[in-house]
Amino acid sequence: MPFLVARLARLLRVRLPGWRLPLAVAVFVFLSSWAAMAVVEPASTGIASPGTYWWYFVVTAATVGYGDVYPASTAGRVVGAYVIVGGIVTLTLLFTQLSAALQTVRGKRLRGLVGLDLTDHVVLLGYTPGRTARIVAELTAEGGTPLVLCTWDDDVSEDPLPERLDVHFVRGDLTSPDVMTRASVARARTAVIDVRDDNEALAVALAVTHANPRIHLVAALRDLGRLDTLRYVHADVQGVQWHMPFLLTEEANDPGIAQVYSDLMTSGGHGNTYSARVPEGFPHRTFGDCQTWFGRTFGATVLALRTDGGPLVVSPGWNSSVPEGTTLYYVAGQRIDAARLRAGS
Repeated sequence: MPFLVARLARLLRVRLPGWRLPLAVAVFVFLSSWAAMAVVEPASTGIASPGTYWWYFVVTAATVGYGDVYPASTAGRVVGAYVIVGGIVTLTLLFTQLSAALQTVRGKRLRGLVGLDLTDHVVLLGYTPGRTARIVAELTAEGGTPLVLCTWDDDVSEDPLPERLDVHFVRGDLTSPDVMTRASVARARTAVIDVRDDNEALAVALAVTHANPRIHLVAALRDLGRLDTLRYVHADVQGVQWHMPFLLTEEANDPGIAQVYSDLMTSGGHGNTYSARVPEGFPHRTFGDCQTWFGRTFGATVLALRTDGGPLVVSPGWNSSVPEGTTLYYVAGQRIDAARLRAGS
């Protein structure tokens, strides 16, 4: 039957691509069966009347067969069988086209060719086997924020993380407006650049900034000296060392934290990290008391403690015991004099 329709279409010089073929088969079967039924079926059955035949055709072609309308003659039953076969052929063609369409969409998604419609999401640009999977895991650890992974064409041919249904995939030239559009960068909250070298990072940062000048931009750099150059492109870009991917994800999730780390690790910064041992006779015996005293007296913040032979405990409970000999780790503008610690007041 599809062969006959195709031959007829060829004679009429009509192309029937895709979804038009099932429709053409259904129309052809409907018109030809109606004409045949009107010729062979007695008029007394009323089956070929315009107000009845469309209903008969639908329930018969769908193989439902309610039995409220049916042919009385043998020739009419043959036409009914023809309608059933035509309905099966039409449905087969329809489901084939539907399956092909779904496979096409799935294939495009796997190849990163589908445009996304997202808002307030994170875009990760660049791919390094193993490293990127760890970064994705950290960026999505808290959940709730959509993530789009963008890769160069020559990095991968298909989605490298197909098992991660919560991660969208876009592939192409990371400096092109097309990738920026498909990844919805204009509506993204954060962009994380983790590409192959610092020159690429600069080019990608330029494309991202052009698409969304207000985006929170984080870039992994081999040479942090290039950060000043990046800031010609985006004044508020944050740069982190390439070998510290954990800091890359922390800055993406909590804007400004890279500056905090940088200041803490820079000699002469606004807040440096120090340690001090609790002296004999120190009156503040809980972490809460130490925190309050350090803050009020020195404007310092106690971050962690370690008792003799014990593990380091970061941000311990307020009532945690602080015996003599405990090492306290704190942030302050300058080191606290040991004599003032011994005074403890």
